[in-house]
Amino acid sequence: MDLYLNDLNILIVEPSHTQQRIIKRELNSLGINKVDAVSTAEQALEYIKTGAPDLLLSAYYLSDMTGSELLHTLREDETTHDICFILVSSVTDIRQLDTMRQAGVIAILPKPFSAKDLALALRTTLSHLNPHELELDESDIHDIQVLLVDDSALARKHITRTLKSMGIENISEAENGLQAIKLLEAQLFDLVVTDFNMPEMDGRELSSFIREKSSQQSIPIIMVTSEQNSSRLAAVQQAGVSAICDKPFEPESVRQLIANLVT
Repeated sequence: MDLYLNDLNILIVEPSHTQQRIIKRELNSLGINKVDAVSTAEQALEYIKTGAPDLLLSAYYLSDMTGSELLHTLREDETTHDICFILVSSVTDIRQLDTMRQAGVIAILPKPFSAKDLALALRTTLSHLNPHELELDESDIHDIQVLLVDDSALARKHITRTLKSMGIENISEAENGLQAIKLLEAQLFDLVVTDFNMPEMDGRELSSFIREKSSQQSIPIIMVTSEQNSSRLAAVQQAGVSAICDKPFEPESVRQLIANLVT
């Protein structure tokens, strides 16, 4: 049974009681009334032991750890790694935000956020909580072979979980482009999903190899990246990727993208 906005159980993790009230008010205005709030990461983890919420809305700076550390703590525990997480913060440092994108944050909202931004983030949350299989005209989704390439184990876990929610079960993993090439030489794939920034061989170099030297030159390639540099992204496009998706990515957009690429 699908969840709707008014079904969501949400925990706010925010040291400011004023900010807690503001976020609660915005959630209430969307018909969400199952909302609790705590001030620290430790309190959040203790709360979760009594029953996991559907979603955490967390600040970045907490008194006992950062929002990034809280997210990684959740993702590294099998009992909590599926909890959806939205960051609400004025943090703009790319390195700080990238660690959260790699760990599978659902959305990053600024402070202050608009009602439109919050509604979009919550719709994305529902997309994660309400998985639907891809419906493909000519291909059986269960037969699709995907090669996932990312140096972050947490990122691979998050992307794998999203792909499996669409019905994609056959997923091979590589930590960088060099490992991916070995797998490409050993078996056929229907789709490559790759990160951009990786050691040994990055996503651009891997894409160029596939298009120029691989026996699978026509395979669709989706680049999933938090890269913001426009000139570097242009170089990636020139390397022959089929599509570029942001981290964090929106499941419905990825669902449609994959359907278009593999049919």
